[in-house]
Amino acid sequence: MAVHRRLQLSEVGDVSVVRFVDRKILDEANIQELGQELFHLIEDEDRKNLLLNFSSVEFLSSAALGKLITLDKKVKAHGGKLKLSNIRPEIYEVFAITKLNKLFDIRDDEADALATF
Repeated sequence: MAVHRRLQLSEVGDVSVVRFVDRKILDEANIQELGQELFHLIEDEDRKNLLLNFSSVEFLSSAALGKLITLDKKVKAHGGKLKLSNIRPEIYEVFAITKLNKLFDIRDDEADALATF
């Protein structure tokens, strides 16, 4: 099992629930590391279904959005599903402005998201 410095991981059935350690996902080095850890879940640990819970995240940079888009492609390529939940309104606004709320399946809370897998 890999060490995850930027992520907290739990399993609910066949879904890997990911919570973020960082409240502010802004720093380029942290975003790179976060991306590597997320990609590792799909590519090396062969996890198919991911739920990203953003309840602890207060700020998210546009560079982090790029990682999420890449993650979405990797999950789909591996035949899995990616869902997002618990996104604060001010962060959701960025998803809406960039039209990424159309790309991602975003749910209000974790339970609602888990029910859609």
